[in-house]
This record gives sequence, C-alpha cells and structure tokens, in this order.
Amino acid sequence: MMRKTTSVIIVLLAGILAGSTFLEKQTGTAFVSEHIHHSPIFIALWALLAIASTILMLREGNWKRLSVSTLHTALYLILAGALLSTLFGQHGSVTLTPGEAVQTFRSEKNGTRTLPFRLTLERFETVCYPGTRSPMDYVSHVRVDDMERSVRKKADVSMNNILKYRNYRFYQNDFDETGRSVLEVARDPWGIGFTYAGYIILFFSLIFMFFEKEGRFRTLLRDPLLKKGALAATAILLLCAQSLCANPAPRTLPRESAREMGEIYVLYNGRICPMGTLAKDFTTKLCGKAHYKGLTSEQVLGGWIFHFEDWAEEPMIKIKGKEVRKILGINGKYASLMDFADARGKNRIDAAMEKLPMGDPMFKKLAAANEKQQIIQMILNRKLLKIFPVADSAGNLDWYSQNDALPLDLDGNEYLFIRKQLNYCQELVVMQEFDMLDTVFAKTVKYQKQHASGFLPSPFRFRAEILYNRISAGKWTAMSGVTIGLLFFFLFLFYSGKCKRMPQTIRRIGLLCMVLVTIFLAFMFALRWIVGGHIPMAGSHDTMNLMALFVCILCLCLHKRTGMAVPSGLLMTGFLMLVSMIGGANPTVTPLMPVLSSPLLSLHVTVIMMAYAMLFFVALNSIAAIIAGCGHGRMLEQMERQRLLGMLLLYPATALLAVGIFIGAVWANISWGRYWSWDPKEVWALITLFVYAMPLHDRIWRNFQKPWFFHIYCLIAFLSVLITYFGVNFILGGMHAYN
Repeated sequence: MMRKTTSVIIVLLAGILAGSTFLEKQTGTAFVSEHIHHSPIFIALWALLAIASTILMLREGNWKRLSVSTLHTALYLILAGALLSTLFGQHGSVTLTPGEAVQTFRSEKNGTRTLPFRLTLERFETVCYPGTRSPMDYVSHVRVDDMERSVRKKADVSMNNILKYRNYRFYQNDFDETGRSVLEVARDPWGIGFTYAGYIILFFSLIFMFFEKEGRFRTLLRDPLLKKGALAATAILLLCAQSLCANPAPRTLPRESAREMGEIYVLYNGRICPMGTLAKDFTTKLCGKAHYKGLTSEQVLGGWIFHFEDWAEEPMIKIKGKEVRKILGINGKYASLMDFADARGKNRIDAAMEKLPMGDPMFKKLAAANEKQQIIQMILNRKLLKIFPVADSAGNLDWYSQNDALPLDLDGNEYLFIRKQLNYCQELVVMQEFDMLDTVFAKTVKYQKQHASGFLPSPFRFRAEILYNRISAGKWTAMSGVTIGLLFFFLFLFYSGKCKRMPQTIRRIGLLCMVLVTIFLAFMFALRWIVGGHIPMAGSHDTMNLMALFVCILCLCLHKRTGMAVPSGLLMTGFLMLVSMIGGANPTVTPLMPVLSSPLLSLHVTVIMMAYAMLFFVALNSIAAIIAGCGHGRMLEQMERQRLLGMLLLYPATALLAVGIFIGAVWANISWGRYWSWDPKEVWALITLFVYAMPLHDRIWRNFQKPWFFHIYCLIAFLSVLITYFGVNFILGGMHAYN
C-alpha cells in the first residue's frame, strides 16, 4: 500500500511540475508561481512525499545502510530549506540614485520594507572590453551607513560580486541612462543554511554509495552476467543525402587574396577577431552553411564587398517558411537580394510586417528573413567592417568603419587612409591587381597593429581562431561522424543477429576511429577555449560538442566490458555532432559577461553533460535490448545482461545529475540571490531526476527487475532528457533557454 501511495505522490508531483512549465508559457511566471509553486497543496505534496518515503525506508530496513539514511537526510534538509525560504525569505529590488541615501526596498511579497542601514550609490560605472566600447560588466560603487552599529563601509557591486551585510545580499540587476542603478535584494537567514547543509550531505552520501561494499552499485559490478562478452545493439536509423548545385558561382576574390582579407582584424560582436570569423558567420547566416558553391566564407564576403551587383542577383539567402517565400515570390528555399524588392523598389518584407502585430508568429518569421537583408545592407554601407582602430584625445580606443563619423582631431593622412582604403581595394579588384591587393591588406594589418598595440589578441590566439574557423567550416565533420557510426552499427547488428562477435580487425578499426574522434573533439574544444577566452559551455553548440566528447570518453572506458560501446558511441557522437551543427547554425565565439564566466557554471555544465551522455547510452542500450528481446535463447539472456548494464550506468548518471543540479543552484544563488526559481529548465531537470531515480529502487518497485519493463521505461524516460535540453531551449523558453 505504501509503495502505491509513494508512487502516486511522485507521479502527481511530476505531472504538476510538467504541466506548470507549459502553463507558464501561456500565463506567465507570476501566475504559476502564485497558484502552483507556492500554493499550500503543492507544499503539502512535498511533505507527504517526505513522510511516505521515510515510512517506506523504515519498512524495507534500508535505514540501516549509511548511504541510504544520509541520502534521505540530505533530501529532508533540502526540502526544509526550501520551506524556510518560502516562509521567511525576502526578495525585492532597490533603485539607487547617485548621492541619495536609501533605507527601503520594494519586496515582492510585502511591498515596501525597511533596511536596518542606509545604502548610497556613489558612482555607477560601465566596464568595457579592452580596446572596445562593448559593455563587459556593470559596477555600482556603493556606501553602507549603519548608524546602529556605527559602521561605514564602501563596496562594489557587480556581476558575480555581491554585497553582503547583516543577512542582506545585493546583486547588480539593472541600470538606466541617468546613472541610476537597480540592485536585487535578497534576505534568507534560515533557508540557505539548511539547503546548503543538505547539498553537502547529499554530495558525500552519493560518493559513499559507490564505495559501500554491500551496496547495490558494488553488487552490480560483481554480477557474473555482466562479464560474459558482448551485448546486442541496434537502432532504426535514417540516412541523409545531399544534392550539389552545379550553377557557377558569382565573381569574387581568388582564394589566396580572400584568405589575406580574412586575416585582417575587425571589431565584431563586441570583440576583436579575424575578419574570417565575420565572414563565416555572415555566410552561415545567409545560406545556412559556412561555404557556398565551393567558395570559402572569406570569398563569399569578398564577393559581396567587391562584386555586389553580381551577388545581389544570386539566390543564396535561405528563407524559412512557405508564407515568407510566397511573399517574396520565390519557388525554392533560396532568395536573392533582388527578390526582397517589389516593382516599385519597396521592401516586400517591410510591407508585410507593417500589417502584423509583433507577437504574431508570422511577424517573427518575416523579421528573421528581413534580418538577413539588413546584414547585407550593413556590408554594402561598410558599417559591419569596423577595421580601423582610432584613439581619441583622451587615449580611448575605438574601432571605425569607412563611413563612420571619425574624430574631428584625426590626422589628415590617417583620415584619408580610412576613407579611401576600401575604395582603392575596389579599384585593384576591378583591374585584377590581386598581388597589389594582398599588399594593401597586409598594410592594413600593419596599421592596425601600430594603432591598437596592447589591445589586439595575442598572435597565438589569433592563429588559433583562424585554424578553428577553417576546421569547423562545412558539414564534413558531422556527416563523417554519422556515416562512420551507421557503418559500425550495421556491422554490429549483422554479427549480433548471428550471435557472434565482430571480427577483431573490425573492432580494432572501430576503436581507432573512436580514439581519433575523441582526439578531434578534444582539439576543437581546446581551440574554442583559446579563442573565446573561457571554457566553451555557454550555448547549445558548445554543450552538444561537450556531450559528444563525454560520450567518446565513456565508451572508451566501457569498450572492454561491452562490445556495443564503440559502435553505439560512434553513432551517438555522430548524431550529437549533427545536432550541434544544426543547432549552432550561426555560432559566435564572444567573450562572456562575468556572471557566465564563473567556475561554478563550467562545473555545472560539465557535470550535467556527463549525466546526459550516460543517460543517452542507457537509452541506446534499451533500444538494443528491446530488439534483442524479440529473439530467443541467448538473446533473452543478453536482454537481462543489458538491464544490469543499464542499472550500472544509472547510478553514476543520476548521481551526476543530482550534483549538477545543486551546483547550478549554488551558482545561481551566488549570481542572482535565488538558488531555485522554478524556471522550466530547473523543473524539467528535477523531473528527469525523479524519472531516473525510480529504477534505482528496483527492490521496492520490483517491476524494474523485469527486463522488458525496465528497457521500455528507460526508453520512454529519455523523453524527459530531450524535453529538458531541446524542449526548454526551443519551445518552453525561460532564463536557461539558448535563445
């Protein structure tokens, strides 16, 4: 009876949590927070779950095991901390005007509240990236005056740098053009202590779980069935074909001249980088890939700069949506720049957008198409080509394009160089004097180094970015990975169907491929780290590549224990690289704001991606087991063996998921003053933890000891991972979405 009661409570909680994320999409965060997450019924369900799980633990005698008792104690502390934060915690904001003392703040729950001290903003400062005017950080220089304790202190509040005083915490939140600063205020004297204590105990209990001699994990490791050779594998897989366009490309620069142009420095996306980076993003933005008709991205950009008339008639702008294509009057997926204008020269997209409200889904599709046209216009008027560094009379360096308003005190020769350089290059292109053109490009780089000395990226970092752009351009890496994965999977299926192991030569070739893919992914990860100046974990493109790297490492560790590790690993890696390529169709390598440069964020993403990689393997293992279960005899034995393997992997996967969640909570608390906001990403991560924790209690819910039930459950359970990563990112939204 208690098993059923606990199951009902878990299913009910998971259902409410899942429903709340979709409801939030329609009604907003405030409505869901008030009517669901902070409602008495919702809180009561958590209390009932704690009581029911305690009774169940006592009845089953699991409380005698130290890892189990400490694990449940940690969960109780975390729940108690959440309750205390809900009851006694305060969150709000305070607006500071320079020179004016403030002693009140606006609370989210109680309106205006009084602080036991005064807060004065002495100065607000915007910190820019070196050598640019792009904001990097926002700093409020404040003074605390506590008359009661005779304390007067000064402090700086910025991203990842909070002010703590008398149980109050102040976080940089916003500012306005008048110099006023908005700080978020948080006060949670009881909840955080209980919650953090729960996190610490949870961490050590999870570690102890893996070393407990008579624990379930160690028992699985000793199971003789897992030592019997290879497992069956499988999947129903789709092959993709590509068609190549045979039409000749418009005129452009020779490859070598385009490469020289790509090595000019440019201010792009708030940082100084090679023009090749701008060229790659520009080309990908227009046509969905980093090359076009055999031309490099630098040649595409060079064509638009120096042969604009030819390229304006080229149908290379990828348009999404049949309705948008109909407005442009095109039949295929690609439009030319000329298609955007009607017979009177008016922009067709602008005319259609004027008739729609901004919230209309069609408006967004039209805006996406119009953005591509606007980027081309920025190339035409040279606004995107900020390649000329100029320092003003105060020594502040800024980067200008040819047609920008230049400082009035600029030297005459320098003024003419900036105004005429690209025009001279245009003349050289018309006369096909490409050797002289290369010389002008080289002199431009020399000018940049003379005028921006100390602000340019190091030569090593600059060359690393150029190398990264060249290696990552094109679909060859993803398509090669998918092809190799499919090949080895079909080979594995063929031999598994005959109840045989793959020949040793094929297995060695597969292992070699896995090692090479791992080295390649690690090399690309290192290059992107060098280029960006931070660990690349902040977007969908980065996290998918990181997960692919973890899949490779995991499968290399498992290849001696299970024969399906390398074939499935190659397949998973290939598809992850393909998803990375699709999801990161226009990747940018930009400096992160300090709030995203925290080591805790890097650790959080790393641990979560490791968990997802293992859960991905568990799902693929279950697919293989289900197909194996359709056979007889030895195949049924393999199905049970795969159940044990799935159970073995679920322990570290769920442990890593739990650790990743609470590391993210600590990071959020340090950065924003809230360790849990019921954001859709947080909610679905919690649901995923619930879903995968259930099979680990197979001695309580004995259906998980049945191979068929276990594998079907694990296959369906992976949907929660897909929703957590892709569903939240691209459908539900929220603060964690990679928009």
